[in-house]
Amino acid sequence: MNYYNEIKSELIKSEIYTKVKDYSKERNKVITYFEIGKLLNEAGGKYGDNIIEEYSKRLTNELGKGYGISNLKRMRQFYNMVEKGAPMPHQLSWSHILSLLPIKDINIINYYIKISEKNNISYRELREKIKNKEYERLLESTRNKLIHDEKIEVKDLIPNPILIRNKNNIEVVTEKVLHNLILEDIENFLEELGKGFTFIKSEYPIKLGSRYNYIDLLLYNIEFNCYVVIELKITELKKEHIGQIHIYMNYIDNNLKTINQNKAIGIIICKKDKQSLTKRNHLLNQQICFV
Repeated sequence: MNYYNEIKSELIKSEIYTKVKDYSKERNKVITYFEIGKLLNEAGGKYGDNIIEEYSKRLTNELGKGYGISNLKRMRQFYNMVEKGAPMPHQLSWSHILSLLPIKDINIINYYIKISEKNNISYRELREKIKNKEYERLLESTRNKLIHDEKIEVKDLIPNPILIRNKNNIEVVTEKVLHNLILEDIENFLEELGKGFTFIKSEYPIKLGSRYNYIDLLLYNIEFNCYVVIELKITELKKEHIGQIHIYMNYIDNNLKTINQNKAIGIIICKKDKQSLTKRNHLLNQQICFV
């Protein structure tokens, strides 16, 4: 086989396709680069790694810029990534794939491909998730569910620790300060929690007996069809915090939840993780990490 002519032919076809059908050019580019990666892998096995440098010079002379050594190596790396077990990401752009190539763990790659395609995540959003190590902050049980395609609950996908932006490096000495930091960038906070979270109200009032209590943040998760009660603590998790949020969750279930909605879940954002206290009643303890 003349590998060089095959690679050149694939690139020329891709250029023609791009001009004729612009709407699907990224998909075509991904498929083309995968095929080139396959040919480069085979050629390298037969002629050695130096063949990429030779092909790069010839392609640049004949077709122009864009076929440097590093780009050809990325195409081969992409092919090898799929060969190792990553799904062929037809819905993702080449920019998405470039963000995934530095990752060595195939389970992490598969996670980011899955959420990118399912949630229509831009490559910039994907890079941010990778940078913030979203996969690494998932519970081990959640990772296993994702690997084995088991049913996922809303509490499974909440990362630990939760990253809360602190742009001005404000010292967090009270729950009110933490509360304000979250409200200042509520959109980022909701994205950090995961898919489908919407903001209802801060300091949501509920009447217990003759007095009012206030839920720090009341959210709703559209995808899982349930209310989400969030309590903020700047101390370590204590048993009384669990009792408090249970009361709030029960109130929401008895007074707001309709028959078609699922039971409320509770999230306590606190200073130190003690998961042994939280394996009950849809309650998940989280740490805080200020960035």
